[in-house]
Amino acid sequence: MTKAMVIIGAGECGGRAALVLRDLGFEGPVTLVGDEPHLPYERPPLSKEAMTGEAPAIKAIASDEILAERSIRHIHSVQAVAIDRAAHVVRLSDGSALPYDKLLLATGSLPRKLPMPGLGARCVYLRTFNDAKAIHAHLRAGNRVAIVGGGFIGLELAASARKLGADVTVVEAQPRILMRGVPAEIAEIIHKQHEAEGVTILAGQGISAIADEGAEVRITLAGGLEVVADLAIIGIGAVPVTALAAEAGLAIDNGIAVDAELRTCDPDIFAAGDCCSFPLAVYGGRRVRLEAWRNAQEQGALAARNMLGAGEAHAAVPWFWSDQYGLTLQIAGLSDEGHSVVRRDLEDGAFILFHLAGDGRLVAASGIGPGNAVARDIRLAEMLIAKRAKPAPEALGSQTVKLKSLLAA
Repeated sequence: MTKAMVIIGAGECGGRAALVLRDLGFEGPVTLVGDEPHLPYERPPLSKEAMTGEAPAIKAIASDEILAERSIRHIHSVQAVAIDRAAHVVRLSDGSALPYDKLLLATGSLPRKLPMPGLGARCVYLRTFNDAKAIHAHLRAGNRVAIVGGGFIGLELAASARKLGADVTVVEAQPRILMRGVPAEIAEIIHKQHEAEGVTILAGQGISAIADEGAEVRITLAGGLEVVADLAIIGIGAVPVTALAAEAGLAIDNGIAVDAELRTCDPDIFAAGDCCSFPLAVYGGRRVRLEAWRNAQEQGALAARNMLGAGEAHAAVPWFWSDQYGLTLQIAGLSDEGHSVVRRDLEDGAFILFHLAGDGRLVAASGIGPGNAVARDIRLAEMLIAKRAKPAPEALGSQTVKLKSLLAA
């Protein structure tokens, strides 16, 4: 009997998994289920290029023609509402049912909601292409935009809004922007760049009230200051989409819990991307959940291989990036694993911070600079992290010692 592969979630991760199943020669039915009306598309451009163009455009992972040519059935605008594990069937919101031999949950994450009364139509979140279109309509000269949250999404949107001429205020409850995973030294450079571009950043400011008054949004901060805007964009993190998995009795632990091969507690169900937490061998099996474009790509491909029986463990080092005003921030590894930091200065004001564990092992590298100034060295650092290398701190900090030589050693 021909095996059937079903993928719930038609984003970066799910779309890549479907394509890789075909790349690997799988000839049985492949069905990709998505709740949006669009083709599978990349989300990072939504806060950047898609936001600053004349009209937002989708960066599709595959066209209708490619999906048809590769016999990938794409069911869009429906939700998976239940998994019958005993019968190996997924039930959809349109009343239909899909039998599966192997199932991949690539359900992603959703914006964390601001738990306050007073939010209305002018208080929005960015997750989908339709969200991006709605936000883009407000980003023009003279319009006031308040962004709640000074993380990657909020700051990328602030940069895009300024590029289009809007007045921008960022409100961050934490003492500084980019508190999660970005060293203070790098966050300060990004903060100053935003201020130089005309963004007002109010850090260490909790919100005591928010009121959507129809024509405008009024945000009252804990210290009494008031921010009035035509649009409030809320970017305070993301939560994994786990309800479908939880109702099916799968283990949940900061996301759908999977093993190193991305398999859930049910051997025929896998999970990958933003929705899952998994053990990272390079950090002693520490369980992490990553909201990152490359992780979604890598895990989509890995899940496809393991659905076909490869038995391959996840071994990639986490990698994040963000572009703002011509500055590129790149981080390899998990900086919170580090106990000490060594700085290496590069050209054009770029630099990299190397994070070392107590035993001298390189566990992360954080870099910032114009364009691709840090890309090559971050890539080499990533390889050193994967090797669990313990390079001499003085060598890491020296501009005359090439990182490639440390890798060879």
